[in-house]
Amino acid sequence: MAAEAEELAKQEKRTMSELMREAFRRYKREREWDEANAYGRAKAKEKGITEADAVLLIKEFRAEESAEDQPAGRKKSSGCSAP
Repeated sequence: MAAEAEELAKQEKRTMSELMREAFRRYKREREWDEANAYGRAKAKEKGITEADAVLLIKEFRAEESAEDQPAGRKKSSGCSAP
């Protein structure tokens, strides 16, 4: 594996240190995402929120955010309501 990493670094004209830093950043970002995803899934399960509910909630939230950005007399309704 070390030889492969060295070859890749050479092909990309980067140092091994640069390659390892990038690999670590990507690994860390993926791990953080996995942890956040697991937390969200656990909270949704606790509250009885299904994936379909989540889609509706997101649409409703975005519509509300968009309406808040509109001038005072021009707010629009989302038409969505989640449980």
